[in-house]
Amino acid sequence: MTVNPADSPVLGALYGTDAMRAAMGERAFLQRMLDVEVALARAQARLGIIPAEAAEEIARVADVDRLDLAAMAAGTRNTGYPVVALVKQLSACAGPEAGKWTHWGATTQDIMDSAVVLMMRQGLALIRMDLVQLNAALAVLARSHRGTVMAGRTHLQHALPITFGYKVAVWLSPLITMVERLDQMRPRVERVQFGGAAGTLASLSGQGLLVQRELARELGLAVPDITWHVARDGFAEAVCLLGLICGALSKLATDVMLLMQTEVAEVSEPHVAGRGGSSTMPQKRNPIACEYVLAQARGVHALVPQMLAAMAQDLERGTGPWQAEALAIGQAFNLTHGAIMQARLIAEGVVVDAARMRRNLNITGGMIVAERVMMGLAPILGRNEAHHVLNHACDVALAEGRPLADVLLTDPQIAARMLPGQIHELTDPEQYVGDCFAFTDRVLARLAH
Repeated sequence: MTVNPADSPVLGALYGTDAMRAAMGERAFLQRMLDVEVALARAQARLGIIPAEAAEEIARVADVDRLDLAAMAAGTRNTGYPVVALVKQLSACAGPEAGKWTHWGATTQDIMDSAVVLMMRQGLALIRMDLVQLNAALAVLARSHRGTVMAGRTHLQHALPITFGYKVAVWLSPLITMVERLDQMRPRVERVQFGGAAGTLASLSGQGLLVQRELARELGLAVPDITWHVARDGFAEAVCLLGLICGALSKLATDVMLLMQTEVAEVSEPHVAGRGGSSTMPQKRNPIACEYVLAQARGVHALVPQMLAAMAQDLERGTGPWQAEALAIGQAFNLTHGAIMQARLIAEGVVVDAARMRRNLNITGGMIVAERVMMGLAPILGRNEAHHVLNHACDVALAEGRPLADVLLTDPQIAARMLPGQIHELTDPEQYVGDCFAFTDRVLARLAH
């Protein structure tokens, strides 16, 4: 049975991904804890602390399929942690001689935290891989629509002309930065946890730091400067980054959803028969991918404060905040990956209606480039007067339903200073996209490097 839809066999098709569930689920957690126990035994065998034969026997039997999950659950319910039950079963499987060397000098949190780090390493690799693919798809879209002129909108109203390539580049730029942030963050997150009962490694009689170093090498993790049992900034940073990624994806999804409105209809999600349909309205093609980007992003954003609050750990072992992390980390990773995959679906198959963009660009009869006319008149009339004149001309054009150029041609102040050809040129939206091309090229150049 599942409670969270992201983990269910039916609704899980909409939330998260099978790959991330495999990386961050309970089965993976149990196996990763076993992996840490194996790595600890091998590290200590290399240092001559435990017999090499014991380490190899521990490694041979450390398989999640050998665990009695019912007994694990009973033990976990009794102690409050899964490690005691796990070590008990691992020791039994390894036999009396090898089993007595399991978990040597470690504490429960060492095993659990290091296991979560291993899971996060795999989760971050998945996120990075698909984020890179998403960025590549957006780059293709930005490049192919570099010159596709459309209406730029502020406060949901026509503002100035832009290009669709520029809009896509605005989506793409922060996502390129997200990959950079992820790469910069990983060394701060992918660190071994090994400190013993109170973080001091006192039980290993002066060999603790050597064991820590060898354990880190065995797991392919970094060695921290100090035990981080109650210093949770690494895990919190990872989930905060997921929140940032989801925020950037939300911008993309919100824009596409607005542009898919029937009255706008400039872009649409890729259509597959039956996708986005309605049980009662056969004509519907709803923005399903956009909706699930936003839904999953909001789920992640709700989990970020939980991780930040969990940084308030008490003394040398948290009593509650540490345990709260488990409720947030796996779901944040799963929902983020799900949001990325929905965004990939959009980016790789979005349908762009350039003709509709042109029609929408012209529905205000040239008023979308009123700023250009104002700036053309400003050297003659002064900026404030030019603004006043254009504001009045736009009011007349709106009230009478006339193109802006026609109104301007009948305004004595303007007609006396500009030829009709100049006015028509100034009111051509395609001639007023500013540095859209240059900005788009800058973003694409970042991705190329």
